[in-house]
Parts: sequence; C-alpha cells; structure tokens
Amino acid sequence: MIEHGLWAKKKNKAKKAYRLRQRKSQQGELIQLDGSEHDWFEGRGPRCTLLVYIDDATNDTFAKFVKSENTWDYLNTTREYIEKYGRPYAFYSDKHSVFRVNREGALKGDGKTQYGRTMEEMGIQTICANSPQAKGRVERRNRDLQNRLVKAMRLAKIQSLEEANAFLPKFLEEFNQKFKKQAKNPINAHRPLLETQDLDRIFCLKHTRRISQNLTLQYGGVLYQIYADRLEYTLRNTEITVFEYQDGQVLFEHNGKELKAIPYKEVSAPTEEVSSKELLATLVNQEKEKSKKKTYKPGINHPWKQSARRRARSLIEV
Repeated sequence: MIEHGLWAKKKNKAKKAYRLRQRKSQQGELIQLDGSEHDWFEGRGPRCTLLVYIDDATNDTFAKFVKSENTWDYLNTTREYIEKYGRPYAFYSDKHSVFRVNREGALKGDGKTQYGRTMEEMGIQTICANSPQAKGRVERRNRDLQNRLVKAMRLAKIQSLEEANAFLPKFLEEFNQKFKKQAKNPINAHRPLLETQDLDRIFCLKHTRRISQNLTLQYGGVLYQIYADRLEYTLRNTEITVFEYQDGQVLFEHNGKELKAIPYKEVSAPTEEVSSKELLATLVNQEKEKSKKKTYKPGINHPWKQSARRRARSLIEV
C-alpha cells in the first residue's frame, strides 16, 4: 500500500493546507461565533467564558461574559445581538452540542437542537464548521481579546461577571473603531424583526409531549394533569407543545391555545370544569388511601404494657 501511494507513514503524512476564504461582501451576511473559556480575571474572580460574535465582512465584534457555554446563555446572548443589530443571514459556529446533535444513533426528535430550532424560527441559517481554521476569524479575535481585554480589565480592577459585562460595551466600541474594516457593499444585510416573531415565545425551550388517556403528561420528572373544559375527549392521545422558560415557568399549548395544567401532587378535588372519569377515579382512590385505619400502637401507660412490666419484675425477684 505504501509503494502504490495508498497509505503513508504517520511521520511522512503531509499537513493539510487551508486556503484563505474571501470575506463576505455585506455586513450581516455571516456572523462567526465562539465561546472562549479563559481565566479572564487572572485569579481575581472565577474562570468564565466570553461568547464572541464577529461579522465576517467588517470584523465588528459583539461579546458577553457568561459562566459557561450552554444553551440558555447562547440563546440569551444571541437575542441581545439580534435586538441590537437585527437578524443576520447565517451564524457560523463549531460543532458544540448547543448547535448540533452529536449523540450517535439519536433516533428521537427532529435532529435539531434548541438553538437550531430557535434560529430556524428566526429565519437564520446555522452552519457548523468542520475545523477551527474554517472559522479562523473568531479564533483570532479570541486571541486578541485574551490579550487586550484581560489587560484592560486588570487596570480597571474588574473581578466579577457583572462588572465585566458593564465594562464590555465601552471597550468594544473603542476596539471596533480601531479594528473594524469597510465592507465591499455598504448596504447592511441585517434584517429587522417581523411582526410575527415574538422573541419571548421563540427564545425558550420547546418540547413535544403526548397527552395520555386520563389527560396527564410527564415533563421534567413531574406528572401534570391537564384541565380542559369540554375538550377532554378531543385531547386524548394528542401531541401538545411545552414551553419552558429560564425562570422555571412551564406552559402547555395545543393548536395555539394555552392549556391549564397543574402538577399531579397539587391536584385538588374535582371541579365542575373537569369531568374526566379517569381523574375522578384517581381522586377517589386517593381519598380511600387517606381514610384507611392506621395500625394501632398502644401508649407507654397502656394496661397491656403495665402488666408486662409487672411480670418482668416478678421474674427478676424470683
């Protein structure tokens, strides 16, 4: 195989050459993003991550400090970017699990992460790079910020995430003025938000669940009871959408209508608006369990125990 050129020894393998890619012509065509985990406070505070967004055409940089790379922090930071600049055409990232389903043999779901689903609803394409060199612009920006930003925060004696995020806007404004490039096409490609795009409903976690025969569903380890006046039979075995927000609030919707759902342990006695036979049977069984007679345990001064103590003393005296 070596003689025919089909296989080469490791020491003789040539390093792959990565060709330079031309910048996009308009601001907002492609935004490279990445998370840079670093000791940003040089021991004065906890290690954290800087989420960096850099425009491929102009080098215009947006960033925010977060505790780590996770779905919620990426969603919140991307929302801030969109509210400030508008909707870009594409985000260019690595293959972090926030952006792509990396689990082999994943058969459930639609193959999209929560971040990917959010960007699809916003009309923004997500692209995952095959190598760090492919998104070299944001990688080099991480290097520059680890040099310049760290020194600036050292002089400002910043030692917490809150102080760092308050310091960032002014620093990035001066940084962008110095290193920003002119785009070939002066027209900004960022698009405004559509009237139908409610950011509160889009930038959250969405899951699909199926309602059981007795109008219950399980989510997050909690069994919820669905209350739907005059709709019990139509909701059986149907799929609904679960909205989960960062503050822990959970909402349930079916065909655009919000459903009333109560955690199973907090379900009270049946009301007029609930007529499900299964629910009534469950509540009746709970009442029966509560009314069961507890095992009787005699007290310390009960005659049975007094007679036992007398017999014990008589045996000792003998």
